[in-house]
Amino acid sequence: MPDTNFTDPLLHPPLKGLPLHSPPLRVSEVGAQGWNLLADDLPFPVALLKRDALAHNIAWMAERTRSWGVALAPHGKTTLSPQLFARQIAAGAWGISFGNVFQLAMGVAAGVRRAIIANQVIGAADLAALQRLLQAHADLRVLFLVDSQAQLAQIEAWAAKHPLVRPFELLLEIGFHGGRTGCRDEEEALAVARAVHASPAAQLAGIECYEGLWAQGESAADTDWVNTLMDRVDAVARQCVQEGLFAHDEVIVSAGGSAVFDLVAARLRPALGRPVRGVLRSGCYITHDHGTYTRMLQAMAPRLGCDCGDALRPALEVWALVQSCPEPGLAIVGAGKRDLSFDMGLPMPIARAAPGARQACAAPSGWRITGLNDQHAYLRWDAADPALAAQAPVVGERVGLGISHPCTTFDKWRWMPVVDDGYGVRDAISIHF
Repeated sequence: MPDTNFTDPLLHPPLKGLPLHSPPLRVSEVGAQGWNLLADDLPFPVALLKRDALAHNIAWMAERTRSWGVALAPHGKTTLSPQLFARQIAAGAWGISFGNVFQLAMGVAAGVRRAIIANQVIGAADLAALQRLLQAHADLRVLFLVDSQAQLAQIEAWAAKHPLVRPFELLLEIGFHGGRTGCRDEEEALAVARAVHASPAAQLAGIECYEGLWAQGESAADTDWVNTLMDRVDAVARQCVQEGLFAHDEVIVSAGGSAVFDLVAARLRPALGRPVRGVLRSGCYITHDHGTYTRMLQAMAPRLGCDCGDALRPALEVWALVQSCPEPGLAIVGAGKRDLSFDMGLPMPIARAAPGARQACAAPSGWRITGLNDQHAYLRWDAADPALAAQAPVVGERVGLGISHPCTTFDKWRWMPVVDDGYGVRDAISIHF
């Protein structure tokens, strides 16, 4: 049974974004409080999720992966939110992906029973924790990545000293020169696969790669890149089949960041003469963004045969107060690096609400964030432009910021309200980084 400490935890002040006067509340109780962001019921800054966009994105990706004939194990490290995991699984996700054993343990406590750790697992403490999880949950399946015989030797050395409930299930990672992890060539990959096959501590369940960080948002270049990488995956997988290196009849083939997931999905079911389960791991789709992934989607939309607005919608915003207007063309907004993403682009002003107003409107197109401090954002506009000068923000105004790269906004919060289009709080999620 899922642990309610994770699936419905208690929120209690002081907690960023939660009213200090609030009594302790379960996450499931937040939506009944009648709060509204634009009624100033929540302290600023506050990160929030738009309910309808969130639901749309979950349903859209579930339908897309079904139509492509691949399974979905979205990256839980995007949100590390059990309530969002539950929504993704309810929509048909095969499992959830994680970045390490700690994240996996949180997911298991929240009820996840199929998982990929899209990373190497090596340390004794992590191997022991993983075996304890497998022992405690007979229905739990976990796969993690292997890319070297040195890593396998570490696993075998640990296993020689400890009883195994089950051999570790491994996915052979295919990498490339200049990349991150992964076997650099076919010869190296096959040597690792053969060693795993011969190991009493491990089983080879499939093959994996990651393409996302090297996508450019230009269709021709991205298509060539993905095909080059996936051709190598196919070649190694076929040789592993020929040599009988996979432990199970069904072979798992997994890939997928959030930048070019359509190109990867098309290559996840190679003809191997045996059942293949393609598993896509894209995670940022759940909230999308106003920056990096919006630009990637603009390149992807023609390939998908749809308009960007019919595909994914930004669901994550951070709202903050204008706290000072010290000179023409500059306002200081009370949110910064402690509150929102800045690793893949600065936030974008997308909405505004005057002091006391219960409705928000679009921010002027000439507004831009030019820099961040820990808890301040520099909002600038051309003060010499009469139109922009007439639309200048004022102290006490609420400003909604769109995010580029949602992952590194989630890790700055312990909860987020889920709001309707009028910014009424209807639900909430907890976050467990």
